[in-house]
Amino acid sequence: METVQRPSGIWTHLKASLTPPSSRSAQLDSRAEKGISPVKSPVNASSSGSSARGPRPWTRGKIIRLLILVFLALAITIIVITVPIVLVKRNKSHDDPSYHIAANRPIQVLSDFPDPGLLHVNNTWYTYGTNAAENNSEVPHVPVATSRDFTSWTRLDGYDAMPSLSRWETDIDHYAPDVIQRNDGRYVLYYSGELKDWLYHHCVGVAVSNGTNPAGPYVPQRKPLACPRAQGGAIDPSPFRDADGKLYVVYKADANSIGHGGDCNNGKKPILAVPILLQELKADGVTPVGDPVQILQNDDSDGPLVEAPNIIRTAQGIYYLFFSSHCFTSPKYDVKYAHATSLRGPYTRANRALFKTGDFGLKSPGGATVSRDGTRIVFHANCGRLRCLYAAAITIHANSTITPSIL
Repeated sequence: METVQRPSGIWTHLKASLTPPSSRSAQLDSRAEKGISPVKSPVNASSSGSSARGPRPWTRGKIIRLLILVFLALAITIIVITVPIVLVKRNKSHDDPSYHIAANRPIQVLSDFPDPGLLHVNNTWYTYGTNAAENNSEVPHVPVATSRDFTSWTRLDGYDAMPSLSRWETDIDHYAPDVIQRNDGRYVLYYSGELKDWLYHHCVGVAVSNGTNPAGPYVPQRKPLACPRAQGGAIDPSPFRDADGKLYVVYKADANSIGHGGDCNNGKKPILAVPILLQELKADGVTPVGDPVQILQNDDSDGPLVEAPNIIRTAQGIYYLFFSSHCFTSPKYDVKYAHATSLRGPYTRANRALFKTGDFGLKSPGGATVSRDGTRIVFHANCGRLRCLYAAAITIHANSTITPSIL
């Protein structure tokens, strides 16, 4: 007669521990009916003498606890392996080597010259700055500086590019001027003027040169070009000529000026939407065509606002919108950019700001304007209690990223 081998060891105990008592009782009754004594069972016989010394059966609770420990160990292993990989990838994507090359460092060229505009005419660079003086009507409304090589700049001391003003504006606080040449050879100056009937709020003004000198003098139009009072007014205009010859001006609706307090008056909830608007113009550069179109708006990464917009178009037909975010008094103030295949967007934001606090030792860089060919940039950054003018070179890459380069 063959001897039937029965399983033994841990699996026998495990099976026994998982078998309900009622099932085990039924098995014993069945064996008794067949004349098999439970006492003489091979399992019972082999274990009767060692039951006191044998391992305790694996209960359902023990098995569950074991599975939980295995799961936790596996999860910890995955985290330990994955997190460093993610961090390395993130650091690589946000830290281009060009930011660690000393030769790419922007050059500080003038003191107290914020929000610079930029124009290149007959081998001479022109920049126009904000009137940064407080309540001083003797300071030029629109200061001007020039350069032949983009590294050495000369301020035209005592010169005012717009000596006369229109009736709607006060004689102080003129912000972010910028200039473009129109088809008849004259130049058009766009700027932010403070409203006499709504102090501390601005609208976009426009002025035309008397002749063909980029330095002016400029004569302002009688009415603002853009003044959306329901959105707090408008500031930071910048002109743009598209490939088809059409003129535009892009500017910021100054909604944070009617916010609820905090940074730049829009740091407390509810945070108001601050849009960047694009306005088509007639060939004279002073007459709007249709209504403005919104092309960007502040999001959670921008803090209370976006401002200082500037647009260029590359030879490949890609449009780049440069702008600043956060309050100009904050260390988070920066120079960002986005790109699009259409002037009206949608614009895709870059993953990294072009310039931010810490890059090359800069503090709160912003208010930038880029040359039409996309190779030069001017902007301001904090220098003590002032905002100084910086000049730099940039490179636009095929993947639409932009990095600093050697000037």
